[in-house]
Amino acid sequence: MANLSNIGRIFYGIAIAAIGLQSIYYHDFPYILSLPDHFWLTGHIILAYIWGIMFVLAGVSMLFKIRTRQISLLFGSVLLLIFFFYYIPYEILTNPNYLHLEEWENAEKELAFAGGALVIAACFAGKNENRLSRFLEKLIPLGAIFFAITLISFGILHFLEAKDASTLVPSWIPGHLFWIYFAGVALIGSGIAIILKIKVGLIAALLGLMIFLWFVLLHIPRVIAAPPDYISSEVTSAFLALAYSGIGFVIGGEGRKKASNHST
Repeated sequence: MANLSNIGRIFYGIAIAAIGLQSIYYHDFPYILSLPDHFWLTGHIILAYIWGIMFVLAGVSMLFKIRTRQISLLFGSVLLLIFFFYYIPYEILTNPNYLHLEEWENAEKELAFAGGALVIAACFAGKNENRLSRFLEKLIPLGAIFFAITLISFGILHFLEAKDASTLVPSWIPGHLFWIYFAGVALIGSGIAIILKIKVGLIAALLGLMIFLWFVLLHIPRVIAAPPDYISSEVTSAFLALAYSGIGFVIGGEGRKKASNHST
C-alpha cells in the first residue's frame, strides 16, 4: 500500500515539476491557466516565472520528501485560491457560455491539481505549528473530493463530446467510441466511489492504472508526433495525465492502508 502511494507521489511530483519547467522555459503559463487577452505582458511574464518556480519547488519537495506535508498543503491552498478567486469570477464575468460544462475544463484541471496536493499532504504526519497551519489542515479531507469532482465532470464530457474525443484514440485500437464511453463510465464511477468511500483502495488504484495506460498509449505517442507549434500543449496534457494517475495511486494506496488497518 505504501509503495502504491509512493509511486503516485513520484508521478505527481514529476508532473508538476515538469509543467513548472515548461512555464519557465516558454515564459508563459500552460494552457490550463489562460489569462485575459489584455493582461499586461511584463506582468504576465513575471507571474509565469513565479508560477513555474512554485510548481518546480513543490514537485521537488514531493519527490525528495522535503517538508512535504507543509509544502503540499501550502501549494494546494494557493491553487484553491486561484480556482475560487480567478477561475470562478473569470468564467462567470467574462464567458457568456459559463453554464456549459466544457467551458470549465481548465478550471477543473487546476482544481484536480489542488486536490492532489492535499491528498499527498495527508500522507505525511505533521504538527500544528501555528494557527495558519491548523486552519489549512482542515482542507486536507477535501482533497480527494476536489479530484473526484473533476473526474465526474470529465466523465460526463466523454459522453457529451464522444464523437470528437474518439479521434484521440490511437488508430490501431478498434472500437473508438466504445473506449470513450467506457472511460466516461469509469471516470464517473470512480469519482462517485471516492466521494462515497466505496472500495476506494481498489477503485482508485484501478483508476490510476487506467490513466497511466492513457499516458503511455495515447499521450506519449502524441508528444512524439506533435508538430513544433503544438508540442508544448501536448507535453502539458501528457503530464496532466501522469499527475492524475499519481493522484489515483495515492488515494488508492491510502484507501487500502485504511482498509487493512480496520481489518486488523
